[in-house]
Amino acid sequence: MAKKEKGAKAELKAEVKELRKELKALRSGPKTGPQVSPLAPASFPRLPVIKGVEFAAAEAGVRYRNRTDVMLVRLAPGTAIAGTFTRSATRAASVLDCQTKLAQRGLEEAGAAIIVNSGNANAFTGSAGQQAVDAISAEVARVLGVPAGRVFSSSTGVIGEPLPHERITAILGELAENLSEEGIEMAARAIMTTDTFPKGATAEIVIDGEPVRISGIAKGSGMIAPDMATMLVYIFTDAKIAAPMLQKLVSRLTDRTFNCITVDSDTSTSDAMIVAATGQSGAPAITSLRSREGRAFERALQDVMMDLAHQVVRDGEGATKFVEVAVTGAADDADARRVAMAIANSPLVKTAIAGEDPNWGRIVMAVGKSGAVADRDRLSIRFGDLVMAENGWRSPNYSEEAAAAYMKGPELTITVDMGLGQGQSKVWTCDLTHRYIDINADYRS
Repeated sequence: MAKKEKGAKAELKAEVKELRKELKALRSGPKTGPQVSPLAPASFPRLPVIKGVEFAAAEAGVRYRNRTDVMLVRLAPGTAIAGTFTRSATRAASVLDCQTKLAQRGLEEAGAAIIVNSGNANAFTGSAGQQAVDAISAEVARVLGVPAGRVFSSSTGVIGEPLPHERITAILGELAENLSEEGIEMAARAIMTTDTFPKGATAEIVIDGEPVRISGIAKGSGMIAPDMATMLVYIFTDAKIAAPMLQKLVSRLTDRTFNCITVDSDTSTSDAMIVAATGQSGAPAITSLRSREGRAFERALQDVMMDLAHQVVRDGEGATKFVEVAVTGAADDADARRVAMAIANSPLVKTAIAGEDPNWGRIVMAVGKSGAVADRDRLSIRFGDLVMAENGWRSPNYSEEAAAAYMKGPELTITVDMGLGQGQSKVWTCDLTHRYIDINADYRS
């Protein structure tokens, strides 16, 4: 009896906490209410059906009420799967599980599934984290008739709290019944946390007269810094391509796309990107990445990945500016990247951008702290087409009025030429506003 009473008290306490949170949101008004990023696209793109892929989404109440928070994807037998994951030393249980499963061989001809929840990251949860992953994977396998070794799970949300996996397994039957080839937008919405809009992208190529389609979705808004993908990303294609070749391609393209963005310099415990190729296009198989078909597929996949990466920056928590940082003339590409990331991650640079202040001195500061080889007297800095500084001094053509006017735009480019060599790099970031503080101060409350 005492045990039952204790459980009832715990449940009541949880409900009171949730009600307090809802009351706080109502009182806070527009400050903490949902505000779609001013950099968001006009609408979710129309993504074509990818043969061999079905989606469903539902409300499990993992953390919040009245919102879809679980998505399920069923993949046809024979689907090739590749992935990249966070290198964080505190990786979530689902990340470790996915890495283990992708390293295994022998189940490639079987069907597969992806299950994702938002609201709880299932990270830093000890052995209970893996137990939750195992329970979810086993139930997905049972409901869909696929091997548990081909069930890939992801979790995103609050760190350090046990995942109530029974809430997820309880709705798997409902999810399975509602699987649809056209449910990808619902799936994109189900994985959102602090995101203000669902993210999707698509591309198509033609091989021997037959279309090959690629569609992808992503979530990400805060805790975004390059160390793989810093978000959750799921990309689907009907291309015929073997898993080892797909993995090689995905790993290479990650460094050109998701590893070139930053919102706040923080790397998530739960970063995961999974790419699935069903092989159900009528086009011939891609057997070489050096072939014309292989290069065309690589370009298309890169376009989808870059589009999704940019959308994450555009949805950076509190963002009002989308910023490209381009570095040229560095001693080598590694130095160019060091400089670009030092600029993109600098709170002083990002707050100046938020205030529409053309403070190029902060760019000089970031170059100097980056650790890259630099020569003050060879350095030049441009904001858009406007030269701010050159030859170690302010440009004689510098105009404060013109620079201030440029900073008012929603999309900005900062270019630094080091004047030393051929090294170059591009990264993308956003500004840092008080809204970022508002969102993260209230994240768990």
